[in-house]
Amino acid sequence: MSATTAAVHDAACIFCKIIKGEIPSFKLIETAHSYSFLDIQPTAEGHVLVIPKYHGAKLHNIPDEYLADILPVTKKLVKLLDLDVDGDLPGYNVLQNNGKIAHQEVSHVHFHLIPKRDEKTGLIVGWPAQETDFEKTGKLHAKLLEKLNQE
Repeated sequence: MSATTAAVHDAACIFCKIIKGEIPSFKLIETAHSYSFLDIQPTAEGHVLVIPKYHGAKLHNIPDEYLADILPVTKKLVKLLDLDVDGDLPGYNVLQNNGKIAHQEVSHVHFHLIPKRDEKTGLIVGWPAQETDFEKTGKLHAKLLEKLNQE
């Protein structure tokens, strides 16, 4: 059985322990590749974590079949939480961080589904946008396309 078809766990990882039932959780949806549960330190009511059943610290460490399951599970949770209403409210954020410098607290890939029902609750985002520089962006684009064409 290959690593991509057999779940890989880290005995010291809190999320792996949750998946294996060694630590209790408020489980919502579980599939062959994903596990979701209520966050115990929520940013808003209904804040859910969706994790692959494969241990990897960063997104690029996770096999594609595990990642392919994450968004359909998240979509079901959006409906479960009654966030699937057209218009401005309610809203929601899907957040995924990679590495401590990028605010990842647990070194197991995880996605946050954070309801945004009003201005005061949920995720508050503010990042510094750089000024538009079409020449610099064009050079980066050409460099990336060259790398893509080499694959």
